[in-house]
Amino acid sequence: MLEIILKQLLNGITVGSIYSLIALGYTMVYGIIKLINFAHGDIYMVGAFIGLIVATHFTSNFIVVMAVAMALTAVLGVLVEKIAYKPVRNSSRISALISAIGASIFISNLVVLINGPQREAYPQIFPEINFVIGGITISFLQIFIILVSIALMFGLYYIVHNTKMGVAMRAVSQNMTTARLMGINSDKVISFTFAIGSSLAAAAGVLVGTYYRAVDPLMGLLFGLKAFVAAVLGGIGSIPGAMVGGLVLGLAEVMGVAFISPSFRDAIAFGILIFILIVKPSGLFGKATKEKV
Repeated sequence: MLEIILKQLLNGITVGSIYSLIALGYTMVYGIIKLINFAHGDIYMVGAFIGLIVATHFTSNFIVVMAVAMALTAVLGVLVEKIAYKPVRNSSRISALISAIGASIFISNLVVLINGPQREAYPQIFPEINFVIGGITISFLQIFIILVSIALMFGLYYIVHNTKMGVAMRAVSQNMTTARLMGINSDKVISFTFAIGSSLAAAAGVLVGTYYRAVDPLMGLLFGLKAFVAAVLGGIGSIPGAMVGGLVLGLAEVMGVAFISPSFRDAIAFGILIFILIVKPSGLFGKATKEKV
């Protein structure tokens, strides 16, 4: 029994690490401009497809695949911000929300138009290597996904806390008007936030494609919503909260599937969302405010 629990813990941390990477994009954008970027899940899907194209037609070198996917989705994230969000930045929240939903539908339908709705097989980038430790079988890929996710999260933490752009991001998140008076270019900060959030989503997309060996044009919808749940659970706007929220959601989902029923996989995530909104709407690390989305 203990071996099963430990195995499921590892599975949960693996899935939760991916949720955390996507949730960081939601929480950073919300922290800066108080917008729920519903196109973020679709950017994650585009990142997975870019990784698929590079791995299939150019090279299977994982570093190259991930670097190209992260770079191109960073550009996509900035374009989405410039086209869909900047024109309505000073409008009502509902205008920005509708624009976000429209951007999400446009991106997913564009990929369906180009690729078709069918699922695509992801090439095998790593050989199947398993380790047996204490009777528990651990795959190399799971360890790799967890380590890459941790490295990316620490990289983001370093940028936010040890660079000029990170200081500017924190200043804009506190008060955009005051930050502008201090000489900070808020437009540049917002574009950078979208770029780095989209890059992390692309990294998650490549990791998911590598792990599950399949991608499809609608994968961003459910994974994006669950990552949004993770961001809310941790306290949307809080970077540590998004990291912890993703891990908690991944563990809860995998444990629920293993010990209750596989049919509860999605219900667990959205049950957590309902529970946290009732019990602690600000999330585990968030601060209570009077603002509404």
